[in-house]
Amino acid sequence: MTPILELHDIDVTKFLAVLDTCEGNVYLVTREGDHLNLKSKLCQLVGLTQLIEGGKIAEAYIVCENPDDERKLFRFNLLGDTGDAVIEKNEKGE
Repeated sequence: MTPILELHDIDVTKFLAVLDTCEGNVYLVTREGDHLNLKSKLCQLVGLTQLIEGGKIAEAYIVCENPDDERKLFRFNLLGDTGDAVIEKNEKGE
């Protein structure tokens, strides 16, 4: 598997919502070479908390096993398209 997209300044809430709609395994690859399976909520907590700076993902790569998931995450990264993902609102309604 090769990295399909590089994430910069991603809205974490929307990213996780889109990630929940993925069917195959999705890996977050850090600059250090760590591979974290983001379909696991534990890996999401461990991996994303180390990468988050000011509520945004600083820098990472995504690798997908499923080509449909690749397209979905690519559209999100490029266009902000969340597709059919359900985005939870915060206390302020944002």
